[in-house]
Amino acid sequence: MSEIKFFKFLVTKHVFYKSKHTFALVNLKPLVPGHVLIVPLRNTALRLADLTPEESIDYMQVIQLIHRFIQKTYKADALNIAIQDGPESGQSVPHLHTHILPRFATDGFGDGVYKMIEEFDAEKYYEEFDKRKEEFRKNIGAFSEKIPSDDDRRPRTPEEMEKEAQWLAGELEKFVSELDTSKVAIPEQ
Repeated sequence: MSEIKFFKFLVTKHVFYKSKHTFALVNLKPLVPGHVLIVPLRNTALRLADLTPEESIDYMQVIQLIHRFIQKTYKADALNIAIQDGPESGQSVPHLHTHILPRFATDGFGDGVYKMIEEFDAEKYYEEFDKRKEEFRKNIGAFSEKIPSDDDRRPRTPEEMEKEAQWLAGELEKFVSELDTSKVAIPEQ
């Protein structure tokens, strides 16, 4: 694999998937196990609007592929998918990236950004979604686990990240071989 950078940081050994325009890598300070990043290969794409039409299609296909993969691999009930688009939104690295975080009915933590999303009343149209959400709300007080602050999370070693990237690459290869390609596009590599 040729050299891959996330902004100015060399991350080649932390990448577990690479398409024509996009890569997926493990996170230096993950909020939860399975917290990964999707990033365009072109590190001059600082924001979502900077992607070309071809890059945009590839980027979304990779997000969808890794979304399915992380949900299955980590047996997640749901996922958070987040793009902080610009410094005022909290973007800390000036290179477009999308966070994918596995979530569980029992994880007991939330995020202010997603609280705003929860307040949107679309769930009234989705009976199953509504039932799951109510069950989660009933049980939220029963769990004390919270996302540790940035200061409380230690950066992982390059070796730890490389090991996880290698494991995820192998698992993703198996996952892709079992996919129904009529339902999901596999980006060109």
